Amino acid sequence: MSTETGWRLRITHTTRVSYDGDARASYNELRMAPLTLPGQTVLGSRITVQPHVAVWTYWDYWGSEVAAFDLQAAHPSLVMVAASTVETSPAPPLPDPPPWTDLPGLARELGLDEYLVPTDRTRVSEEIAGRARSLVEGLDPHDAALRLAAWIRDRVDYVAGATAVTTSAQEAWEVRQGVCQDIAHLTVGVHRAVGLPARYVSGYLHPDPDARPGDTMEGQSHAWVEYWAGDWVAHDPTNRIPAGECHVTVARGRDYDDVPPLKGIYHGAPSSVMDVTVEVTRLF
Repeated sequence: MSTETGWRLRITHTTRVSYDGDARASYNELRMAPLTLPGQTVLGSRITVQPHVAVWTYWDYWGSEVAAFDLQAAHPSLVMVAASTVETSPAPPLPDPPPWTDLPGLARELGLDEYLVPTDRTRVSEEIAGRARSLVEGLDPHDAALRLAAWIRDRVDYVAGATAVTTSAQEAWEVRQGVCQDIAHLTVGVHRAVGLPARYVSGYLHPDPDARPGDTMEGQSHAWVEYWAGDWVAHDPTNRIPAGECHVTVARGRDYDDVPPLKGIYHGAPSSVMDVTVEVTRLF
């Protein structure tokens, strides 16, 4: 990364839903508010909805802040804007890794068992798991994690539109194409296969690591991974970099199903069209 002092970022995530007719009612949950964490401080965060409706928040099981609203008036469209300002830091030094033999006991002691179990999204075949185990023989947990992330990225091309939001890790592997969600799911899957606790991270990415203060760019909703080896370590396998000042963490869980940015239902119109834009500005 290009700076050692961290960045301040402003993120504006706008979601517009247009219905084919009126929606008579809708209920939605948004996971778009960044978290305050070591290395990341939220200076302000707000979600607004048009038509105007009260929005309430709660914390879910995985530690994500969820904004929810229930709109009972008829509406032909819906606009949701999540605006936040966040200070980020460069990736910290790697923690001292425990021996492989200690990892299972430490995972149980720290309540990380759920991050060792495959899910439908992250499960990989025994052939892939076996290959992953052979690749990390003799490596410490950090080197193993990076080796596996590089192996996945070398074999899965980033191709926008090649997969769907419902695509599993195994399906992405078979077509050798996907987006950041697929690459993160595969990386989490092979980490777990070799005994590394790993979780899926949803957030935002400023696409230019050399951005200057004042630069506004079309940003991205992004996905990366965290693995546990003495502490949680964040790595972006899609871009082959540690997660640092360009990354803003919003939610973490076992896979995408635990952290969807938007989930909702509506009653009324037979169909709808969604348009999403993300603008990210480096303030300093």
